[in-house]
Amino acid sequence: MTDVISIRDLDKPTIEKLLESAEKMEKNLFTSHEMFRGKVAATLFFEASTRTHLSFQTAAQRLGMSIVPYYHNASSSTKGESLRDTIRIVDGYADILVMRHPQEGAARYAAEQAQHPVVNAGDGGNQHPTQTLIDLYAILKAKGKIKGLNVQLVGDLKHARAMRSLLYALGMFGATVKLAAPVGLEMDPAIIKETEEKFGAKITQTADLDLSGSDVVYVCRIQKERFADPYAASKLAASFRISPELLKNAKSDMILMHPLPKIDEIPPEVDNSPHAYYFQQARCGVPVRMAVLAYCMKGKVD
Repeated sequence: MTDVISIRDLDKPTIEKLLESAEKMEKNLFTSHEMFRGKVAATLFFEASTRTHLSFQTAAQRLGMSIVPYYHNASSSTKGESLRDTIRIVDGYADILVMRHPQEGAARYAAEQAQHPVVNAGDGGNQHPTQTLIDLYAILKAKGKIKGLNVQLVGDLKHARAMRSLLYALGMFGATVKLAAPVGLEMDPAIIKETEEKFGAKITQTADLDLSGSDVVYVCRIQKERFADPYAASKLAASFRISPELLKNAKSDMILMHPLPKIDEIPPEVDNSPHAYYFQQARCGVPVRMAVLAYCMKGKVD
């Protein structure tokens, strides 16, 4: 058995095998999988979630597992129970733990406390490894490759855990990356430096929103809940929107991705654009997370 806490836990060959496994899972998505019949997956969500929570539950059930859901607002955590105690208790009930938590490093801490595998479903603004695997899988489905693509990451790059994980993985797979963020919401320089030095990645930064030349544009929302000043967050959000007019400068085969939920950074009228790819991207969540759960339970990728 093994944990998946950060995209850095996975080397390139392992990621490639996971994506191949996800493709096999998708081809047989509606076929009964009984490989983990009798096993129990606990989903511990200390933050709100729709896609991540539901897709992990669906993935576990499609693998034959039962689900034990844990909701923070209805738990003893509201009475002051420590994360350590919560993890040790739930670890005694389940065979694998999937956890989302607002505190950076919480998933790594949980893995240190638990005897069973822990999968990080997002820890604060730190890491979201399974979202990155979904993103890589979705890009491969749409483009057939990652190496040599021009990928632009747009929005709140300071707080978006999905973007941190994705930048590292894109560098690993040889994409050229442009980072477009409002002033003050730039990507952590340490992550950029690490990706450049480790993979020789080509990364540029800008405060301007220009989609021309990009093969993939990946947008994330301005995370207002992580701002002390809601007005400042709203002002920044208004300056970084993917309007239909902006798409006129995009390549005809550019795909527009988003980890969701999208608020007003992509208006509804863009949903009907041939560039919109985020709903297809979201559907990749179940087979990819099936592959991750199987990998964690077995400690290897078949």
